[in-house]
Amino acid sequence: MLSKIAILASLVATGQSQLAGTEQEEVHPKLTWQKCTAPGSCSNVAGSIVVDANWRWAHGKGGYTNCYTGNTWNSEFCPDNEACAANCEIEGADYASTYGITTSGNAVSLKFVTPNSSGTNVGSRVYLLADDENYEMFTMNGNEIAFDVENGEIGCGLNGAVYFVSMDEDGGKARSPATRRAPSTEPATATRSAPGNAEGWKPSPDDANSGVGAMGPCCAEMDLWEANSMSFALTPHPCEDSGYVVCENESCGGTYSEDRYAGQCDPDGCDLNPYRHGNTDFYGKGKTVDTSKKFTVVTQFHGSGSSLESISQYFIQDGARIDVPESKVVDGGSVIDEAFCDASKELFADNLRYQELGGLAQMGDATGKGMVLTISIWDDLYSNMLWLDGVVYPTDRNPGDPGVARGECPLEGSEPATVRQKFANAKVTYSNIKFGPIGSTYDV
Repeated sequence: MLSKIAILASLVATGQSQLAGTEQEEVHPKLTWQKCTAPGSCSNVAGSIVVDANWRWAHGKGGYTNCYTGNTWNSEFCPDNEACAANCEIEGADYASTYGITTSGNAVSLKFVTPNSSGTNVGSRVYLLADDENYEMFTMNGNEIAFDVENGEIGCGLNGAVYFVSMDEDGGKARSPATRRAPSTEPATATRSAPGNAEGWKPSPDDANSGVGAMGPCCAEMDLWEANSMSFALTPHPCEDSGYVVCENESCGGTYSEDRYAGQCDPDGCDLNPYRHGNTDFYGKGKTVDTSKKFTVVTQFHGSGSSLESISQYFIQDGARIDVPESKVVDGGSVIDEAFCDASKELFADNLRYQELGGLAQMGDATGKGMVLTISIWDDLYSNMLWLDGVVYPTDRNPGDPGVARGECPLEGSEPATVRQKFANAKVTYSNIKFGPIGSTYDV
């Protein structure tokens, strides 16, 4: 899904500067990854991660009073966007204790629910850094990225995701020179909850800790991996502008707007989910790709420069390569290309915003430029993740229609209130990230 809900986001979403608090020191957890030139020829890169400002404590400048309590802005500090940006400071993060985020060598683990001294944290989103001032930027056309996955603990209603987003390398400092905490200053895609975004704020009726403001950032998103132990999807989401753009109200489109397709980005994308294409025994516990055990995901971007011809993905488990099977309902289906997207959208009666925005050609403009690697775990207040794993989605469709079944998860039981109890101790772990030209990360 293009948009992901969270508690707090950044001041830069509204073009305001971000003030850094001094109560909690920011120490970015280290995460090693590898840059490859050929199979067996990979070198370690010393990286680190930073948590999205969505999850940070915002308080009054020089004090301890929350700028945001529950899902309401403090009117003293935030009577309008400009005042909110000027009056509120965002603190550093205690990654393990507050958010359940830990790293060890080349592995990062995200807990879903983390009790802490301030209450309970749900979900998280982190970005890969090149250094303390900049994100690591990945240009994907002609390249591939691989990583290991351990997601057997996260079931129906959850999403452990790895994806690229088009964001500023410096975290927005050039946009807002007064920004002092870098670079966690841009939320991915079209999130519309942010310090400095108090005007037009609407508290969520379903979550005591979230809401939606008038403004938000939009940017292209390439979902390498949206998955739980039941289902997965590989999905490009192109935008009219492949860079980072601020939107307002209905022009944002997506999950938080009355018209989902009114924005400049495609909220649905062209998804490759083998279950939708009749391959119901391919992925899951005890299936061809067995999610009860660790496995490797390799995603390849076929093209060069700003040209993207297709996107493919394969798996490695127990030393064997496992290719995505052909669709049982349309031609192709083992790769994402224009013919596959056109055929799938028509047969499934999906919205055609993807094609309207230029499809894979427009996505290639984004993946041909630097994008930021993002890792998250989250639940879904709006559709209970049924678009990823549900037996019927949209829920008003005929269950027997092609593409309506996304997975085996029932219509009830994936509500956030339920999964936050059921999977309170769950975590997802990603490790052994490798990047390089196609064919360089593995030779299987």
